[in-house]
Amino acid sequence: MNTLQIIVLGIIQGLTEFLPISSSGHLVLIPKIFGYTDQGIIFDIAVHLGSLFAVVLYFRSDLREMVSSIFSFQKNNSERDLKLFLYLVIATIPAVLAGYFLSDLIDGQLRNPLIIASTLTFFGALMWIADKKSVRKDTIHNLDFPKVIIIGIAQSIALIPGTSRSGITMTAALFLGLKKEDAAKFSFLLSIPVILLASSYKFFQILSKGISVIWSELFIGAVVAFIVAYFSIGIFMRIIRNYGLVPFAIYRIILGVVIFYLFLD
Repeated sequence: MNTLQIIVLGIIQGLTEFLPISSSGHLVLIPKIFGYTDQGIIFDIAVHLGSLFAVVLYFRSDLREMVSSIFSFQKNNSERDLKLFLYLVIATIPAVLAGYFLSDLIDGQLRNPLIIASTLTFFGALMWIADKKSVRKDTIHNLDFPKVIIIGIAQSIALIPGTSRSGITMTAALFLGLKKEDAAKFSFLLSIPVILLASSYKFFQILSKGISVIWSELFIGAVVAFIVAYFSIGIFMRIIRNYGLVPFAIYRIILGVVIFYLFLD
């Protein structure tokens, strides 16, 4: 890949990882538009890790409180933060199991433009319904075990390219009664263990096969994705506070139609 392609794909990943519009959908569409060769799964992993560092930095105070709660014996907010930490762990389990047992299927047969277009459109419509019809009254600290399991199962469905991990977890959280900003915050925090585990597993799996890696490309892509993703999170939180998820639902449906048009022979 040339430097321009690396930067463009890094920007696309940084913009789309935490917006509920599917990063995989864009990483398929952009090469088609610009005539790029497929960047490969190893580059996708690198830019995902760049996005991971962005969300860790953005929510560093929340993460610090959760880590402190593990070792704290004071009740005040520590019990609440520990509960949130445990819920994040529990919600991660379904995606870890699905990723482990279905990784070959996901990286192979499901990495298909028409599947991506279908999931973009379907889950975009579902997101619209969740934004318009759900009753949103709870905060992130009103979550309970059944709700966390449902969000975790929803996240495992996001392993299908085009679904959008943030999109489907926010949609599920809205249907379960969370306020928009709390749904977004839980989704962002939930991305940390999932991206870390999935990317690390795939990365070492690829390295064990002896596949050559151009480290400079991965580094540049990851840095670009990190910078763009960090600012995207703040912008998204302001958008969802004022406008909800409807603009993203509309965009997903339009993008799905465009991909259908470009790839359907």
